[in-house]
Amino acid sequence: MAVKIRLRRMGYKKHPFYRVIVADSRSPRDGRFIEEIGTYDPNQDPSAIKINEEAAKKWLQTGAQPTETVAKLFKQAGIGK
Repeated sequence: MAVKIRLRRMGYKKHPFYRVIVADSRSPRDGRFIEEIGTYDPNQDPSAIKINEEAAKKWLQTGAQPTETVAKLFKQAGIGK
């Protein structure tokens, strides 16, 4: 089972809000997930990024692959691979 760390879109039309989740790569974008590890709000200035660092590091160590966008968010939050 391939596990990914990716974004789940929330919010309403034209005002997205994202949750950073850990999910099976086969599940749909807004479908089932294993764990929620943070949030990302691009509507604020500057963008609000809140990530549970311990959970993110745990999932990265167990082999979960972040998407490109989540990898950029981790870099901004100071969480590295």
